[in-house]
Amino acid sequence: MEERRQHGRHATELQLEVFDLHSGQRLGRIVDLSMDGFMVLSELPLTADSVWECRLVPLTWAEGLEEIRLGADCLWTRSGEDQRNCWAGFHIIDLAEDQAAALEALLELIRAP
Repeated sequence: MEERRQHGRHATELQLEVFDLHSGQRLGRIVDLSMDGFMVLSELPLTADSVWECRLVPLTWAEGLEEIRLGADCLWTRSGEDQRNCWAGFHIIDLAEDQAAALEALLELIRAP
C-alpha cells in the first residue's frame, strides 16, 4: 500500500479523547496523531466517508495542553478483534490557525522524551 501521509503519526501515552462538537458524543480514544490526521479506537460503529466536527480533549493534564477543535473526514473503519470496538482513521480537513498551533504544541509534547 502506498504511503500518502505528509506527516508521521505519533503514538501517545497521553489520554486524548475525541468528541463530536455538536452532540457531545464521545467518538473514541486517540491512538496516534499527526498534523494531517489521527486514528481512534471507538466503541461506536463509525462509518467511513463521514465528516465530523470534533473536539480533541486531553484527559491527562500537562502545562499548556488545551482542547483542539477541528473538522475531520473518517477515511476508513475496521472492526476490532472483540467485535465490540472499531478502529477508524481520520484525515483533518479543517483546522483554524490557532487550533493548528495548539495541535503542533500537543505533537511537540508527544514527541518529547
